[in-house]
This record gives sequence, structure tokens and C-alpha cells, in this order.
Amino acid sequence: MIYTTCSDLPPVTDDQRARILNAPRDAENHRALLAATPAMNTIETGGIPTQNRLDTAPLVAAWNLERCLFPDATAKHLAGLAPDVILLSEMDCGMARTGQRHTTRDLAQALGMSYAYGVEFYELGLGGPTERRFCTDDHNRLGFHGNAILSAAPLTRVAMIRLDDHGPWFDADPDQPRLGTRMALAAQIDTASGPICVVSTHLESNAQASYRHDQFLHLLERVDFFAQGYPIAIGGDLNTGNHMPPDFDWRKETLFDLARALGYSWQGSAPGQTTRASLITPHPDRSMRLDWIATRDVSPAERGILPAVAPDDTPLSDHDCVWCQLA
Repeated sequence: MIYTTCSDLPPVTDDQRARILNAPRDAENHRALLAATPAMNTIETGGIPTQNRLDTAPLVAAWNLERCLFPDATAKHLAGLAPDVILLSEMDCGMARTGQRHTTRDLAQALGMSYAYGVEFYELGLGGPTERRFCTDDHNRLGFHGNAILSAAPLTRVAMIRLDDHGPWFDADPDQPRLGTRMALAAQIDTASGPICVVSTHLESNAQASYRHDQFLHLLERVDFFAQGYPIAIGGDLNTGNHMPPDFDWRKETLFDLARALGYSWQGSAPGQTTRASLITPHPDRSMRLDWIATRDVSPAERGILPAVAPDDTPLSDHDCVWCQLA
């Protein structure tokens, strides 16, 4: 687990980038490069929260924002739901396809929230073919892509949990060469009823159910250590059923029973598919249920899905936002 924090993630230097580009594409080299790149082992924290602590029934939202092409429109869309905690994945920072913006910081500022941001991948290129028409430059200012937690109250403790280290994407996709691994961010937040642990995670898409099972077990073991007995809410894109054609059936995943055996409930996840066609998704015809909220030692009072469509009908992501209010 990684606990180091900073106010601005250190950029990857030219020398570091050259070493990454020139290294043999294997697991041993990936582990060494991952360990030697400071941005991959640091959590950025910031923002100005509007509350000292959350109330007794915080609303928790989880949303894969698919790079966050439209931070301003996304902030306005979320403001209508008024979540107390937002668990985000696929957030760009210094990428040409999102105008070189720090999308997490911009969202936090617009919503009056604190934030934590961790790098899932250091992107060596400009992204996939469907994304390049959005690029404002021929280079990335930072090239970071990752997960985040936003909170209306301060984050009293944070940690990053990497879910593997061998780098399955290091050479898997020639259109999107990258250093890094799937990961999760955990944070402790004070509420009127006592502290709660929240976790934003993103499991592997390019894998079978057994791989995601192992990732989720690794995550739950470390969250159990971090949470120190406090109630837990885990949310994010679990990629359930992904890479499992022809039906992409989430019910074939074993991670649901794994979590139940460890005391978690899935009642905080509203029924229904959570993906849609967007402006950049490479699979606009697929409809899947990928996004979930699991809780332990706290009960969901309400739950729902916020469609990822702005008032002008612009799709804000290829994932809808799932949410639940904790009792």
C-alpha cells in the first residue's frame, strides 16, 4: 500500500520516459520501472471542502468518466445529484485529449470538494483512435490517467492499492502504450456517526472472471487493514462480464460471492445496465452492467443510476453514474 502524498504529482522526466520507452516489454522490467517512477507511487491531495464532516446519511456516487472529456458539464450534472462522496475512475491529468486539464482538480473546485488522485497509467501515447480527434496538442503535458475520490469533507487518511504489478497493458495495445496497473484509492472521512472508509476502484477489462476475482480479493484484504474496523463503501467499474463474449454476462463473475463471504452487501447497487454509447467508446453497441457499490457494516437507504447525458444530449461518458445513500 502507498501512503505518500503531495500537492502536485511530479512529472515524468525526459530521462525516465526514455527508459520506459526503451525497456524490454516484460513483467520484470515493468515492475522495476513502476517502482522507479515517483508519480506512480504518490497520491495527490487537494481541494477545499465545504464541510468539516459528513452527515449521518452521506450519498456516495461512483462514476467511470471515460477520460472526463467535459469537466464543466460533468460538474453541473453531478451538482443536481449533490453527492457527498464521488468515487471516480478513468480521470485524465495533463492529457492532450482532455485539453491538458487536471480533470479531477477541476471537478473538485467546481463542486467545492476535497480530492485524492492516483495514477493508474502513465500514457506514452495520445490514446486510442476514437480519442485523437479531441487532442488539442501533439503531446501530453503529463500523460496521467487514474482514479480519484472527491469529498465534501476532508479526507483524513488516504492510501493507494495497486491490484497487480506485472503490467498487462505494458505491451498489450499498440494504440495505447502505457506504464501502470489497475488500482484503487482508499480514504477515511469523518461523519456525524463516526469515520467511514470509501474506496474507488477499477478492475481489469481485458481479462476473465478469475483474474478479477484475484484482484478483488487482493483489494478486500488491504481495505480490511486500512479501514480499521470502520464501515466501508467500495464503488467503481468492476468490468464484470467484460472480455467474456458472446453475452458479457456479469452473473458469471465469482467476485460477488467472494465479497458476500467477507461480509459485504451489494444492495447499494441499483439494478440495470450501466454502459452506453459515447463520443469515444470503441464498443458503442455493447450494453453491460459494469459499475457497482458494495458496502460493509453500513446499510444503503436508497440507490439509483444517474444517466451520463447532459441536458443538450451530449454523452458525458460511456458509463452511467451509480449512487447510493448510506443509512
